[in-house]
Amino acid sequence: MTVVPQEHGWRAQRSNALALPLLARAIGLLIVIAILARAVSVSLSENYPLTFWVSQLVNGLVLGGVYALVALGYTLVYGILLMINFAHGEVMMVGGVAGFFGLQIASSLGWLDGSAAALGLLFALLAGMGVAALTGVTLERVAYRPLRGAPRLVPLISAIGASLFLQYSVLLIFGVRPMVYQRPALIADGLRAGPVFVPYTGLIIFVTSLLLMGMLVAIVQYTRLGRAMRAVATDKEAAALMGVDVNQIIALTFLLGSALAGAAGVMLGFHNSVIKFNSGFIPGLKAFTAAVLGGIGNIPGAMVGALVLGVAESIGPSALGIPAEYRDIIAFSVLVLVLIFRPAGLLGEVVVEKRA
Repeated sequence: MTVVPQEHGWRAQRSNALALPLLARAIGLLIVIAILARAVSVSLSENYPLTFWVSQLVNGLVLGGVYALVALGYTLVYGILLMINFAHGEVMMVGGVAGFFGLQIASSLGWLDGSAAALGLLFALLAGMGVAALTGVTLERVAYRPLRGAPRLVPLISAIGASLFLQYSVLLIFGVRPMVYQRPALIADGLRAGPVFVPYTGLIIFVTSLLLMGMLVAIVQYTRLGRAMRAVATDKEAAALMGVDVNQIIALTFLLGSALAGAAGVMLGFHNSVIKFNSGFIPGLKAFTAAVLGGIGNIPGAMVGALVLGVAESIGPSALGIPAEYRDIIAFSVLVLVLIFRPAGLLGEVVVEKRA
């Protein structure tokens, strides 16, 4: 029997460990080249005008803005508790439902007519954000806080159960019929630059998303609450010893993330004109995909990942020559590829590991 020297065996293992990432990068590069070649071939054969691609890009940015608001909730919760809140998409849906009823109240008060329309839209947005925030905080207190010391799989199962509970609660209370958002004349039209048309709803979604995301970054980076959130994410026990109320900070984290999801639900309702009991499931999964794509736990990464995913989903079917109904395949294929070839995401995963 031949004995392999220990040093030689260590070098062989190191060589194999280095070869695997290189092989993965090579395969990933080949896949990217194949996708680009297919996109160029389809574009040349279909002869799409430039304005078509501009319109698709605008649609992708609008979609990415919605995904970004939801993805930020996943990122905030994961950064502090290292758990994925799979009920977050349903929190967005609840916000959309609340926004619908807020819109009905605004309409009954005459706030959707003339110059008061902006007040009615703001009221619907705040109603959606408020109810979604309350839902998120309630979920944290009832479904997640009692399981905080349990293995990671247990809160994950609880989150899936909470997701189904919210879906079917809305189904039983309001029925299967979609709730149709009434667009006031203020946002019924859009901007037209030649053949390119940008609906006001899309423009409002994109601008509002950027503003809300900017406010969140400012809160996390420059306020006392943000410092406390970062402290809790780094070390809960040490933060508690320094006088930080850990339970309160975690509840406020759920409140912020859920409020952003509620805003996304209202804006998605205005853009798609309808909201129903399962409207949050697929957007929630795609927002989670966006968070992973950008780097889970990374706030700028969630924004970048969401915009990239929205643009890919919008442009992808036309660029690859496949039916638009297959756009969900593109989104989840991006998730699989990222998990295989770059698990840390585009901007890198931001998770603080506690050290002894």
